[in-house]
Amino acid sequence: MSTPQAPGRRAGRVMLVLAWGAGLLLATHFFGDWEDAQRNPNRSPESRHGSGYVEVHLASSSQGHYLADGQINGAPVTFLLDTGATQVAVPTEVARRLGLQAGAPIVISTANGRATAHRTQLDSLQLGDIVLHDVAALIAPGMGGEDVLLGMSALKQLEFTQRDGTLMLRQSTLQ
Repeated sequence: MSTPQAPGRRAGRVMLVLAWGAGLLLATHFFGDWEDAQRNPNRSPESRHGSGYVEVHLASSSQGHYLADGQINGAPVTFLLDTGATQVAVPTEVARRLGLQAGAPIVISTANGRATAHRTQLDSLQLGDIVLHDVAALIAPGMGGEDVLLGMSALKQLEFTQRDGTLMLRQSTLQ
């Protein structure tokens, strides 16, 4: 037969279990945020304004990629800069969420072979204070994840320079 525990001792054990649970929850949250920051260090890209231009400076991720949060048609997205991509490429699921209209089909060559994508037009694309209008894009099937490839259909409208793990994008504001 077991002897009953004193009420204070039982409450102490309950508090210890709750403290451990809260500690694990906080650690999980902290390390999840830390991991996200390592993958995308440009959650809120800062802009610099000069005489006749606006610049956005992006830090490379721990893998050497340039990811940055931005917007397409006013909705939040994460861009992965890809100078090897001819067009801005939007994954099918992201295109649905954004309400993009699939236009004419086009056969594209990808690392995984040939696929049929659909042309679309982005009314606006924003990265920091850089805003581009009427950007040609593709709705690309088979792209895993949520990242939008920021290809040359957008980047050709900007000056860009990479140095020491930082990518500088510059848009002229002179008409």
